[in-house]
Amino acid sequence: MATDYRQYLQPETVSKLKGMELKARMVVEGFIAGLHKSPYHGFSVEFAEHRQYMPGDDIRGLDWKVFAKTDRYYIKQYEEETNLKGYLLLDCSRSMAYQSGGLVTKHDYAGMLSGALSYMMLRQRDAVGLVTFDEKIRRYIPPRSKSGHMHVMLNEIATSQPSQTTNIGNALHEMADRIKRRGLVVIMSDLLDDIETIVSGLKHFRYNKHEVVVFHILDPRERDFAFGGEAVFKDMETGEELTTLPFQIKKDFAKQVESFADQISSACRQANIDYHPIDTAMSFDKALYAFLSKRERLY
Repeated sequence: MATDYRQYLQPETVSKLKGMELKARMVVEGFIAGLHKSPYHGFSVEFAEHRQYMPGDDIRGLDWKVFAKTDRYYIKQYEEETNLKGYLLLDCSRSMAYQSGGLVTKHDYAGMLSGALSYMMLRQRDAVGLVTFDEKIRRYIPPRSKSGHMHVMLNEIATSQPSQTTNIGNALHEMADRIKRRGLVVIMSDLLDDIETIVSGLKHFRYNKHEVVVFHILDPRERDFAFGGEAVFKDMETGEELTTLPFQIKKDFAKQVESFADQISSACRQANIDYHPIDTAMSFDKALYAFLSKRERLY
């Protein structure tokens, strides 16, 4: 019986696999296998080597073999046209270590997603780099497209750990100053910091003409506050503790989180930044499709 790769789109399943390269490969293959029975049908493993025909394109570039199979017009893309520089920004602040019962941590989810995106981009001959950050840039691996770069990327992702407090805005500004060539910037973070500084950092990338995708990763309980009786809540970054009855503040808490996310979403929309709310119970296909959609629109 053939392996059902779609099971490897589930975070809890992927987290049990040994080795970041295996995790990355299984997520990507699971995604591609799932495309054939999903609303995303039409995208394929060749997505970086073809783009949809647009009025004004030279018809000599049409791929008639693809047309025969799909009844759609696609333009052939060659390596020099498709090469892209991508930058994956992985939040390693202490708050990313949070997890509620049975789910992976936000950091593990972001790490597995980063691994899958690295694998996907490198197999399409795109150059991809990695940035880990908390209060500042912790590690910067410049984009490369060589096959050996895969091991470097995945090893860094696998060994990264959430540690310090957060200063997202500072890290974004620092990175925006360091990236000289226009590229695709993908940010994976819980964004638990001051909204104004975050938005300022994001706009810095856009000012420099980069395409930006933001994956706002939260644990489901951080959105709905669906806890039981009296509980003690501890800030993972400051150590501050608060005893409360969750049911008494659940409604107001959820509204605050929704308002917080809406403000960031609105700011991203105004700056032409792709914003995607993700929670750690969500299968990886939603995140990968969001990335793939942006990848398609770059051409």
